Amino acid sequence: MTKLGVAVIGTGQWGKNHARVYKELPSTELVAVCDVNMERAKAMAEQYGAKAYYSDSTEMLKDKSIQAVNVCTWSTILAQEAMKALNAGKHVLVEKPMATTPEQAEQLVKTAQESGLHLTVGFLMRFIPGLQQIRQSVENKKIGELVCATAKRVSQWPERIGDVGVVKDTAIHDIDVMNFIFNQQPTSVYANMGSMRIKKFEDYAQIMLTYEGGRTAFIESNWLTPYKTRSLTVTGSDAIMRLDYMTQDFWVEQKTETVQPRLPFQEPLKAELQHFVDCIVEKKKPLITGEDGVKALKVATAAIESSAKNSAIKIE
Repeated sequence: MTKLGVAVIGTGQWGKNHARVYKELPSTELVAVCDVNMERAKAMAEQYGAKAYYSDSTEMLKDKSIQAVNVCTWSTILAQEAMKALNAGKHVLVEKPMATTPEQAEQLVKTAQESGLHLTVGFLMRFIPGLQQIRQSVENKKIGELVCATAKRVSQWPERIGDVGVVKDTAIHDIDVMNFIFNQQPTSVYANMGSMRIKKFEDYAQIMLTYEGGRTAFIESNWLTPYKTRSLTVTGSDAIMRLDYMTQDFWVEQKTETVQPRLPFQEPLKAELQHFVDCIVEKKKPLITGEDGVKALKVATAAIESSAKNSAIKIE
């Protein structure tokens, strides 16, 4: 079997996870890793069996055996590195939030389309079986009419402060989840956010999304709570579905009973990267497109604007 040649740009904790999964997948060969810190790149290459390591992605992208690239850098340079990879003719999986601005993200989508390359975004929540079950149940009206959805993604202060606040770092996952569940972009967003520990970025946010027909979604996200919670509740006219993202426990609450269907546990990142590889090899459309990344980033950007203006922002 011919393996797909892959490379990872960015060797932080999340980049290491990407490299680990690629080493474990039988359909891929980790050709190279890249990081501005050459020693760190070398250490990861040795740990996960990459053939080469670089401190400059431009040099790495000259390698014709690399067919796909995962971009796991700091948020503010994701678009820059993803564009370099696309221009070098590589398929790209770029981590969220994909770009600094929606305009940058749209340019990535345009470049990928013009070059006939796959571009997907790292919204790995979609690969949790419970969320897929919720999406199917909403579509098939197994919970009746969709009324609203609530997400909670809170934790203690992160060990490493990144280059974006909690909205683009964590809440953007839930923005994409809501778009996935409602199967559309919200019509407006109203948000409240601020900073309790540092002034550089927001460290808490409450975001309300309004969808067609007045249906709503509420997202709570912060870096201030004493313990980590990652949960989703979806309310329908006939049933309520709840999901714990960390344990993947899933419940369906109906009028007469509450059941806990047994769904297979799977590592979301491994499922995501295998799907990315399969889409390239089989030439099929990915579950998460570049356009999905643009939509989520537009909402995140509008949420930040809404909080600053203390008013609802319409989503174009």
